[in-house]
Formats: sequence, structure tokens, C-alpha cells
Amino acid sequence: MKDKGWSRFIRSFSFAVNGIKLTWEKEQNFRIHVFIAFFVVIVSLFLPLSAIEWALIIFSIFGMLALEIMNTAIERTVDLVTGEYHPLAKMAKDIAAGAVFVYAIMTVIIGLIIILPKLLSKWGL
Repeated sequence: MKDKGWSRFIRSFSFAVNGIKLTWEKEQNFRIHVFIAFFVVIVSLFLPLSAIEWALIIFSIFGMLALEIMNTAIERTVDLVTGEYHPLAKMAKDIAAGAVFVYAIMTVIIGLIIILPKLLSKWGL
């Protein structure tokens, strides 16, 4: 019999947590993103950020992590479908990685716009 109600809801969380755990264990880039995010949050705690600036930073961090998880899911799905080299499989993986790269560029720009001027001001520059 299938889970219903709260049981099903709670069980879905365990699947999600397992997906994050697997991504952490298997994907070096995800771990790098987490460490960078941790560093950005620590630095930001010492800066006078507005609520909107915090929201942009948090949105950028969690968006980056979510996109990296989706990229991993796409890569694993492609690997499942074909174990051999195929130009379309490579294309799918490259495009997914490109999406992560574009988002990473955006997060760096947002970080520079928000954090860099505050750091420079704090250092008297």
C-alpha cells in the first residue's frame, strides 16, 4: 500500500536529503560551491548588508546549489541511457554544465556588486 498524507510527505523529504547527500559525496564541484557559499556567508556576516542584499546572496547561493544538483541528475540520466560515447549525450552534458557556468558567473557578479564595495569601504579604500 502506498504512503498517504504525512507519511508520504515526510518520506519525500528523505528522498530529497538523500539526493543532496549523494551529490555531496559524488560531486567535487558541489562541495566547492558549498565551501564558497560558506565563506561568502561568513564574510557577509561582518558587513552591513540590507535585507534585499541578503536575499540576493541567499537566492544566488541556493540557486547555484540547486542548479548543480540538477546538472548532476542530468549527467547521471545521460550515463544511464548510454554508457558509450555519443555526440548527443556529450551535448546534453555540456549544455547542462553551461547552465551551471552561466549561473555561477551571475552569482560572482552579484557578489562583487554587493560585497566588494562594502569590503573596500571597510578597509578604507
